[in-house]
This record gives sequence, structure tokens and C-alpha cells, in this order.
Amino acid sequence: MKQAIVARADLRMGEGKLAAQVAHASLMAFEDADRQAASEWKGSGQKKVVLQADGESQLFELADKAEREGLPHAVVRDAGHTQLEPGTASALAVGPARDDLVDKVTGDLSLY
Repeated sequence: MKQAIVARADLRMGEGKLAAQVAHASLMAFEDADRQAASEWKGSGQKKVVLQADGESQLFELADKAEREGLPHAVVRDAGHTQLEPGTASALAVGPARDDLVDKVTGDLSLY
């Protein structure tokens, strides 16, 4: 079981901003998961990997693929209080789900 969080590299977020967006995405997708997947992921150490997307279109393509695969997922849209404009799509989380299912969506991406 794992969760992949994909953050937009093109936004050049500061380290703290990136960490916050990744945390938002992780929690939102966890809340989208069914009880069995959430419980299994929590019990197996809550494995996460942070990957990079090159832009907004790639983020939404991945979200669409996760939707088609029936995987829990969530796109973060920033509130615009600090570095980003309000509504900016900054990150996507896919999973928690089996590693191979998450990899079907995010397996070709580079580590952030």
C-alpha cells in the first residue's frame, strides 16, 4: 500500500509551501479512500512518495487517470494567501491503494 503525491515543479514553491501542499493532498486523498484501504495503509506504515509534474495539465491528466482506475485521489487548489494565486492547482495525491495500482497512474514520474 502506498500513496503518491504529485506536486507541480513549474510553480517553484518554497520548501515550506511545498510541504504544506503535499500534506493537504495526502490528507484529502486519505479522506477519499474507503475504510478498508485507509485502515490497511495506516497499518502498513503510511508509505508515501513525492513526485513531480511539469504543469497543471499533467496534474489533471493524472487525476483523470486515477478517477478512471477508481483510485482515491485529490487535487489541491491553493487559497492564495501566500505564494500562489487563489485557485492554483498545486498538488495531487493518488491513493492510498496497492502499490501496483498507484504505479499505473504515477509510475512514470520522477521524484521531486
